[in-house]
Amino acid sequence: MGSFHRKGNVMNQAPSMRAIVITKHGEPEVLCEERRPIPTAAPGTVVVRVRAFGVNHAEAFFRRGLWGDVAKVTGIECVGEVHASYDGKLTKGQRVFALMGGMGRAIDGSYAEFTAVPAAHVIPIQSALPWTELAALPESYATAWVFLHQNLEVHASQVLVVRGGTSALGQAAINLARGLDVRVLATTRSADKARLLEALGAEVLLESPNLAEVVRRKVPAGVDAVMDIVGSTTLLDSFKMVRYRGRVAHAGFLGGLAPITLDPLTQMPSGMQFSFFASAFAFGSSELPLSEIPFADFIAGVERGAYRARPAHVFDFEQIVEAHRLMESGQARGKIVVRGAGES
Repeated sequence: MGSFHRKGNVMNQAPSMRAIVITKHGEPEVLCEERRPIPTAAPGTVVVRVRAFGVNHAEAFFRRGLWGDVAKVTGIECVGEVHASYDGKLTKGQRVFALMGGMGRAIDGSYAEFTAVPAAHVIPIQSALPWTELAALPESYATAWVFLHQNLEVHASQVLVVRGGTSALGQAAINLARGLDVRVLATTRSADKARLLEALGAEVLLESPNLAEVVRRKVPAGVDAVMDIVGSTTLLDSFKMVRYRGRVAHAGFLGGLAPITLDPLTQMPSGMQFSFFASAFAFGSSELPLSEIPFADFIAGVERGAYRARPAHVFDFEQIVEAHRLMESGQARGKIVVRGAGES
């Protein structure tokens, strides 16, 4: 747990909580622990006792300052219990998911003992699964579900390519797509991760600059859909994989945040449909209320063993620096989860 340390800043207000804050923009070591006041429930908010939270690449971008000024306490999702509900619609102790709604970006997020979240972004759940297993689900599975059902509209017997298949989002998409009886081709950069994808029911493709040629040899007419989690470095190649009226969805930035230059006339196949989905801004909106996302189905799928969704790595609260290092190393092989402060 070496490089993590608690910053000696104990605030006078009581009661207080443990929180991990971004002390300045930079490497994982800028994440330090402080004492902060426990938030109170204001109109339209719910205070959640954080029992575990997932670690996401967005939080690395926040930490590095790549998305401008953000909240000092980062974290875009968590699982836990209701501590206080302003309107009383949720009872104290009720198990919940909390995600997005400005968490970690506009408001303090989940890297703390307690977090105050807009009520529309708090989802009551019922499950006896361990907190760490539940924490692997909210953001990844909700985002994958939207891409499959809305952006790509995949259905049984179709062929889907998941580019970035060993990521947490990629594995969630494979699980959900196989549950729809969709044929899945999934990519990885290293051959030693092939078994992971095969265990999920996917056909393995090794990433390459001209992967479309490999895909076209497997599916000469072109695949029905591509979910590209790598992003700007692979999108133009992904366009070449799909059939006429096929769909490509830009789903992530594993390859970096660099913009791309696109000439539709020469680089977009005729009839192809291209889309993007920004979960941070869409979830909980009037167009996409979280009540439309079948969180109970995700939990049920894990409980009955239909989805292989356990976290790839679980860290203690004090090991947040190590968790971020692993995420950015590209060696995580799935979802990284952190236990809440005081959890064991």
